[in-house]
Amino acid sequence: MTRPRLVSVLGPTASGKSALGLALAERHNGEIINCDSTAVYRGFDIGTDKLPMEARRGIPHHLIDVADPTEVYTAAQFARDAAAAIRDIHARGRLPILVGGTGFYYRALTRGLFPGPGADEELRARLNRIAARRGPERLHRLLRRVDADSAARIMPRDLKRIVRALEVYFTTGRPLTAHFTETRSPIADCEVIAMALRLPPALTAERVARRVDQQFTRGIVDEVRGLLARGIPPQARPFGGLVYRQVMEMLRGVRGEAETRALIVQENRRYARRQLIWFRKEPNLRWFEGPGERDDVLRLVEEMITDGPGH
Repeated sequence: MTRPRLVSVLGPTASGKSALGLALAERHNGEIINCDSTAVYRGFDIGTDKLPMEARRGIPHHLIDVADPTEVYTAAQFARDAAAAIRDIHARGRLPILVGGTGFYYRALTRGLFPGPGADEELRARLNRIAARRGPERLHRLLRRVDADSAARIMPRDLKRIVRALEVYFTTGRPLTAHFTETRSPIADCEVIAMALRLPPALTAERVARRVDQQFTRGIVDEVRGLLARGIPPQARPFGGLVYRQVMEMLRGVRGEAETRALIVQENRRYARRQLIWFRKEPNLRWFEGPGERDDVLRLVEEMITDGPGH
């Protein structure tokens, strides 16, 4: 009996994942499932490069704009929602295509997620005091020593996630990522055809710089002002994401626009390197030299889908 399939298009920022996902969906009666941890939040559009409705070519997109900015949308919630979307797409006789660069979301879906120990309020308070005195980067350096995999995927200023990863380590004596082998995927019955795109560093830098220019042209600063004017608090989780964090700092007078643009480019390049490190550790990924909209990449991926593992 043939197992239901999921196609995954993964990789670092600016590698052409969205274009490849759309092309595959058009050719294979597919629907796209977002795998980006900031695109789940409503109103955060330009900085996450959400495709506007008119650019989606009539292809349904799932798990975009599913959470309010003040909510905490977790990897566990994503895994549940994505699994439900996959089942629904299969029931309609279509092909689910997961597209994005949040490696932790992908791992939660395809390998399951360790629920972790309960909160240790005393330990959390101690870690938060250290962060208050010396900055979250101090805790991030500590995390890098005890759980390098988690440090690679968590931004140096994402205090909540850093504290949780350290809490798991100090409570259980094992890094968070070491617990994943004991979990079960919510889509264990699916055959996952997984691919990842990568670019030479120079091309990544060029594409990232162009994207940042486009984000400012499209009005990322006005988008952030509008979100704040709607009453969304500055500490809301999506404001801690790339682009939004730097624009918020610019609006507080930390730096000017030119310096902000340059910093966003620099941080995106660093993030792309961390994404590559993460995805290289994922099993059964087939790598393609992007960008994903190139005809040769599309042809190779289509051969992969047509043949598929076990076919």
